[in-house]
Amino acid sequence: MYNQSGYPPPYSESGPYPPGPGYPMPNVGFQAGPGPYPPAPGDGQYPPPGGMYPPPQGGYPPPQGYPPAGGYPPAGGYGQPQGYPPAGGYGPPQPQGYPPAGGYPPPISQQPMSGGQPSAPESGWMSLPAGPPANCPPGLEYLTSIDQLLVHQKVELLEALVGFETKNKFTVKNSLGQKVFYAVEQSDCCTRNCCGPMRPFGMKILDNYKNEVIHLERPLACDSCWFPCCLQKMEVYAPPGCLVGTVEQEWSIFQPSFSIKNAAGDTVLKIEGPTCTFSICGDVEFNVLSKDGTTVVGRISKQWSGLLREMFTDTDYFGITFPIDLDVRMKAVMLGACFLIDAMFFEKAGNRETDRPGMF
Repeated sequence: MYNQSGYPPPYSESGPYPPGPGYPMPNVGFQAGPGPYPPAPGDGQYPPPGGMYPPPQGGYPPPQGYPPAGGYPPAGGYGQPQGYPPAGGYGPPQPQGYPPAGGYPPPISQQPMSGGQPSAPESGWMSLPAGPPANCPPGLEYLTSIDQLLVHQKVELLEALVGFETKNKFTVKNSLGQKVFYAVEQSDCCTRNCCGPMRPFGMKILDNYKNEVIHLERPLACDSCWFPCCLQKMEVYAPPGCLVGTVEQEWSIFQPSFSIKNAAGDTVLKIEGPTCTFSICGDVEFNVLSKDGTTVVGRISKQWSGLLREMFTDTDYFGITFPIDLDVRMKAVMLGACFLIDAMFFEKAGNRETDRPGMF
């Protein structure tokens, strides 16, 4: 039990773990433990047979995915994010094809205003016809589908009561009573009250958006057969600044006669009136004839508007008929001829009738 130094060995000699040869011996001994170290379970095998490792206690939680289900919680102090991605996911993609879903909006059927987007037209106005000619002047599209116009002069109370001449105003309608144009005279107070029916004037013809589409110009001239070199004339511009035709009085003694000419000065139609233009409970008609003067193709009629209106005012009603296939420029010139005839034969000076037979 004791080694050569007289000390007990630091281990049990019968133990399974002797120190290797040459292991230095300590100066002092120590008491060995109660027994040898237990052998490793399973005789040193790895892994131990029979699952001798204890089962895991807890351990790491199972993986939760990336990102976690339900998304990351909002940072402190911020509310729930709005719309990215939207709640419930993105909807199905919208078709981006040609044409767009639902079709194209209806085409614009009204003329735009020069100052911007046009407002809705007032009730009672004629709608713009579909498919006007490509070379139609702007504003004359309304004349492409009609063969009759009604011209109604507005009653001016000041003129009716005291005889003070005011600017004439007219409403131009189609055969259905829908408004097509609105005409306003342009003249000064002195000219109207000094020259009377012989006065020169301009006339603005407006559409339902108050755009000037036709301009009439009547220069100062005579209408008597005694002055054949200075007879009446009406110039028609559509649009303003672009001459489309003229109405020129022809020299005659017994019946009023006019020529309707195009912008080049060529005669297109003729107008012949009655010997007496005084309206007595009936219409006064001016026939519109073909170029050679043999065929009646239309008419300008001064309609009877009632006894009181005829006696105390110079407010007149006119009807104009022409072929529906007539060039719209010549239809505009026919409208100018109506205003010239009204000024020459039916415009009163101080509400006094000045009509006379023939062209004297």
